[in-house]
Amino acid sequence: MHVKFCGFTQLDDIKAAVKLNADAIGFVFYPPSPRAVTIEQAQILSAAVPAFISVVALVVNMPEDELIELANHVSFDIIQFHGDETPEQCRQLANLVNKRWIKALRVNTEQDALESVNMQIDSFAAAGASSILLDAYHQHKYGGTGARFDWSLIPNDSSLPIILAGGLDADNVAATYDLPIYAVDVSGGIESDKGKKDVGKMHAFMKSVKRDRWQNETLSESSNISS
Repeated sequence: MHVKFCGFTQLDDIKAAVKLNADAIGFVFYPPSPRAVTIEQAQILSAAVPAFISVVALVVNMPEDELIELANHVSFDIIQFHGDETPEQCRQLANLVNKRWIKALRVNTEQDALESVNMQIDSFAAAGASSILLDAYHQHKYGGTGARFDWSLIPNDSSLPIILAGGLDADNVAATYDLPIYAVDVSGGIESDKGKKDVGKMHAFMKSVKRDRWQNETLSESSNISS
């Protein structure tokens, strides 16, 4: 299980996340978001992220010229398209700046079915996505709602590795170990306020992930030995 911490605005929070061995650090480049950072802020923050921890740039319906400017001034590894971008738009935009990319799908528990989720994932896989992120749908927001969707809509046979987001925290992340996912993405669940992380909550989240991962692996090994 890989862990992405997202929505950083403070340098000290970045340093704390690095010490906790987060796999990825996310920056939000969407001005309406309370977690948004400017290019100038991101330059300072991303410089504190060492090698082998991925820097993810979250964008929402960003125009070509703005994405090119962002890539020319901020060192990031992966684009997270979190808006209404089509598979082809994602492919074209990512190719412009020569970056790997993931796409966020907002799952509507009341309207979506497992088949439709699978079909959407397949379309982004065909366009070259590296992974898919599943988040909760909100009529007026593109993410960061802290809400969960119906996890039964997560496909078992996805054509892309799945990253789970939406309403995760230290108390419920253990429940994700039975899900067919590759990683978890958390923002609000590790905050004291929008864009301001809580070191205690970050530590508790990572501790929960590592503890349950160790227990899971131990149980699996014991089962293999006994069989």
